[in-house]
Amino acid sequence: MKELLNGLMAAVILCGFLFEDAGAGDFLIFAGAASKPPTEEVIRTYQGKEGGRVLATFGGSGFVLSQMKLARKGDVYFPGSSDFMEKARKEGVVYAETEKIVAYVVPAINVQRGNPRQIRSLRDLLKPGLRLAIAEPTNVCVGTYAVEVVERNFNLQEREIFRKNLVTMVESCEKTANILSLKGVDAVLGWEVFESWDPERIERILLKPEEVPRIGYIPAAVARFAEDRGRAERFVNFLASPESQTVFRRHGYLMSVQEARRHTLPTTPVGGEYVLPESWKRKAR
Repeated sequence: MKELLNGLMAAVILCGFLFEDAGAGDFLIFAGAASKPPTEEVIRTYQGKEGGRVLATFGGSGFVLSQMKLARKGDVYFPGSSDFMEKARKEGVVYAETEKIVAYVVPAINVQRGNPRQIRSLRDLLKPGLRLAIAEPTNVCVGTYAVEVVERNFNLQEREIFRKNLVTMVESCEKTANILSLKGVDAVLGWEVFESWDPERIERILLKPEEVPRIGYIPAAVARFAEDRGRAERFVNFLASPESQTVFRRHGYLMSVQEARRHTLPTTPVGGEYVLPESWKRKAR
């Protein structure tokens, strides 16, 4: 819990620097790190077309939502999954009618390139001595999905074995991929797109279709703190435009439900909000 509080404090301080650097006409985005690689490219393109500066702060979707509420600033909220957009809607932080789906994601196992620990399936994560990581599930979208995968597919005894192998929970999607790239763990439960982020060091192992609890999607919406709602809506629309979709596809993201269903059952639900079990909330603390 101390590490998470320190992470949130550091993020708030960084966010303060962001606001201090912001000038008249600058545009503020609070984004989950699940979309960071393509979003940075899309921002550069948008700035070239529209002028002005777009300032983005990336992190766990719950963390950046807290930052935005605390500062009461920000033009667009762009979390890594529907779970955190639902929270933002319920808390009145976004204009619900402006929400657009930008891309789709599916949970997967990710291992070091070459798969030195020979992890081939979800149950292989129960092997003794493995070092596993997930994202912190109360504030990071991919951590929420990781817990949902574990709770759906393992019995009580297997969950305890999984937890024994779980050596850390990190503060963002980006850090979940990075800890694997740096060989800090043997495997992570993350997004299947992580391999595209670092193909030289990360290899994905797809879950069986029946093991995938939900298809995730990455939404964006105008924040109620937006100083210029029209401009914020134009940016959200640009995120969902064919031009931006081309960028997301090039970075390995799924751009339709049909593409995502290649990895799931035909009946696998899309989006929604997962209620995290209390046992995982306690572990996160």
